[in-house]
Amino acid sequence: MHTIKPLDKDVLIKYAKQTKAIVSVEDHQIAGGLGSAMSEFLAQSYPVPMEFVGVEDQYGQSGEPAELLAHFGMDVKGIMDKVRKVIKRKK
Repeated sequence: MHTIKPLDKDVLIKYAKQTKAIVSVEDHQIAGGLGSAMSEFLAQSYPVPMEFVGVEDQYGQSGEPAELLAHFGMDVKGIMDKVRKVIKRKK
């Protein structure tokens, strides 16, 4: 997604139907971000299991980029964990 607003609803529906699950990944707070916008739209249009990768309602931290990604679960391992979790919940 290149923008949150306007949300590309056609693309979102296309991939929700194709994959039967969605994982949003964003490098900031999850609340009020792309994943929130996607989940609001999909809840009414085409509900699928979703997982969210990003900062979970906490203050920022200081550190090296790789350390911060790991701390917030936004590294490859964290993303793959969410992907595995959502695959288990697929319809």
